[in-house]
Amino acid sequence: MKFFLLAVSLIVPVHTTFADELSRDRQAILELGTLVAPPSVVASKPLSGSSNIHSLFFDALPYEGKDTKTFAWLGMPEKKERHDKVPGIILVHGGGGTAFKEWVDRWNDQGFAAMSIAVEGQTDEKDAGDKQGCIPTGWKQHTHPGPYRTGIYGDSEKPLKDQWMYHAVADTILAHSLLRSHPRVDPENIGVMGISWGGVIVSTAVGIDTRFAFGIPTYGCGSLADATNQYGKALGNNTMYRETWDPMHYLPRATMPLLWQSWPEDKHFPLDCQALSYERSPGPRLVSLRPGMGHGHGPPWTHADSYAFAKSIVKTGNPWCAQKEVAVKNGTAMASFSSSRPFENAVLVSTSDSGITGLRNWTEAPASLVNNKGVWTATAPLAPQTTAWFLNLKTGDLIASTDFQEVALTKTPRPTVPSPDESKEQKTRLLFNRIDENQDALISQKEYVVFYENLFPNLDKNHDSLLDKSEFTHEVALRFGDTDEDGALSEKEYVKIFVRQHNNLDSDNNGDISLEEWGRTRK
Repeated sequence: MKFFLLAVSLIVPVHTTFADELSRDRQAILELGTLVAPPSVVASKPLSGSSNIHSLFFDALPYEGKDTKTFAWLGMPEKKERHDKVPGIILVHGGGGTAFKEWVDRWNDQGFAAMSIAVEGQTDEKDAGDKQGCIPTGWKQHTHPGPYRTGIYGDSEKPLKDQWMYHAVADTILAHSLLRSHPRVDPENIGVMGISWGGVIVSTAVGIDTRFAFGIPTYGCGSLADATNQYGKALGNNTMYRETWDPMHYLPRATMPLLWQSWPEDKHFPLDCQALSYERSPGPRLVSLRPGMGHGHGPPWTHADSYAFAKSIVKTGNPWCAQKEVAVKNGTAMASFSSSRPFENAVLVSTSDSGITGLRNWTEAPASLVNNKGVWTATAPLAPQTTAWFLNLKTGDLIASTDFQEVALTKTPRPTVPSPDESKEQKTRLLFNRIDENQDALISQKEYVVFYENLFPNLDKNHDSLLDKSEFTHEVALRFGDTDEDGALSEKEYVKIFVRQHNNLDSDNNGDISLEEWGRTRK
């Protein structure tokens, strides 16, 4: 019985080592930032009738042991001065998209060199009737494709370097390195913009490739495992996302200015998840939440926010405006901004609903706006039942928003912080789901043993294929497993501990541990 109690206590400490193992994957992802050499361009085709825009392929990372290439459009703005270098931007499409020539054209018109990349091994040709040679979204695959996206991190069980997000982030960084090498481009003034899934990629890439001068994640963000929509359902138990791919791991390294664009009715990427993401990055930020904007590639292209932001960064190094304060004072929402442009009006955008932000009913009400020596202060009364809000200050087609604000509901008796018992139960359930590899709500002996067997190399700090008492600190369990009594555990002896532990947890002796059995042993 003493062994049983002590052996059960192994679960949490050993799981901590599992997190250490996953941190190695994060380190491998961070090493994508070393892709600073420009990749080889293996094909180039000028657009008919145009001398400033070309399609091309550049060499990308191997996928499943095979060489891959990435399709892109590259465009340069018209020359004004022969020797002037221009700023640049990398453009990353969302789900259902590809490398868009039109997107490049629009940024060229704003004076930027632009490269729009296709991150699913596709070109920009589409044939809805062709069922072969196309990815699921209908775009044609070229002859050297990498992976395409499958669901919401649906390839998490694959080796890290064969996962789609790994290649999508690598493509973004390689495109940056290629654009930096162009003789007409200022390498210190290149940004990156991504829409929807492209926004998720950009939220990740800006924390890995810190050479970017600015970033514009649109819609897509991090912290999606805890969303209460389809992303949370898909990612809540996805350890690979939570521990490795969530942009929250990388955003603390993103010190460049970021523009976070979205709209309150977005059903895909909740505003609270986006807020957690931009609060994670330490650099200057501008938030732009446009009611009624719509979710797609077109809306961010047609509004002025991304262009004005990028121009202000390459000109001054800072966003054209910055939030100085946001608060509620005596039932009144207030915010102040410093701005290089005069604002024309302000509105309060608020809701009294709960749940997913994209499914709430949002209303707009006029806000007062006062300018005092370049500091603009907007105020508006908050209705007592308000659950969330933000203020929008407008000038022309530009919108500067406050950070998204959730209102703590004092009427509910439920504590805002889980009680110790609730927190313990949550951790218990989380670990159960991580060990339950096939997600059948049962932990077989094989699943249990394999989970902990995979941790052996991390415990073996001196790499001698043995665990001594300094590496495996559970003395009673060590004595049980150490059948040859040499004071250390071989991998075979180590596995024996978890076979025995599984048998102890399996109280009805049916070969599986149910969540109920698991919970009883953790009380």
